Amino acid sequence: MTSHDAPLGVFDSGLGGLTVVRALRERLPRESIIYLGDTARVPYGTRSADTVVRYALGCARVLTDRGVKAIVVACNTVSAVALERLRIELDLPVLGVIEPGARAAAAAAAGATVGVLGTAGTIASGAYPRAVAAFSTRSEVVTQAAPMLVPLVEEGWLDGEVPRLVVRRYLEPIVARGARVIVLGCTHYPLLFDLIQREADDLAGGPVHVVDGARATAETVATFLEERAVLSTRTERGSLELLVTDLPKSFADVAGRFLGGPPPEVTQIDL
Repeated sequence: MTSHDAPLGVFDSGLGGLTVVRALRERLPRESIIYLGDTARVPYGTRSADTVVRYALGCARVLTDRGVKAIVVACNTVSAVALERLRIELDLPVLGVIEPGARAAAAAAAGATVGVLGTAGTIASGAYPRAVAAFSTRSEVVTQAAPMLVPLVEEGWLDGEVPRLVVRRYLEPIVARGARVIVLGCTHYPLLFDLIQREADDLAGGPVHVVDGARATAETVATFLEERAVLSTRTERGSLELLVTDLPKSFADVAGRFLGGPPPEVTQIDL
């Protein structure tokens, strides 16, 4: 039986999943976390479904070999195309990021239109409309690919005129179609939360509910651990171990921005 104090395993193709790690550490400070960023093969969004499944299984097995008690897939692409396969192949719980965001959006919308911002791959997968429909058949879902937001976040362009104009351009079509709840369907986007909130409210001429998928995922993980009585019993703050498959220094330089602190220690591994 897995120990209550075994770590949570979290993985993504690169940096974005660190927003989920940050939300988990805020919501569940006593849980230890092992994070794997597959930086040698980022991005996953441009790969075939078969390739994404293969990469995801490789990442998950690294984490299972390190004794994690559950795996959080902090990647919308993997959550869209590989989650069920991971659940079949692995002998431990696997949670994704799409279902929590969709559940939170459906609850907030109460039948109103839901808008989704995401990468081209996530939007093309249709995963969010399917997931929202599972929680509410009354809400129409309108989607918008927002590919320029990831490089803006990784460059640290989180405010100012350039990111404001880009965010506004992506929001305009979904707000015009009636979206008053907007899901951030990429794990990079929470770093732009305040800017997206301001621009959405301005375009709509009133309040828009923006769903931070990272926070929604952390809440789902907390509920999952509580219901199964496997919350950590430690009294001190849990540890954080960061693993990457390439470029540990550049990862560490940007990771601090995602985690809200100084550049952390990062270890490179081979898959």
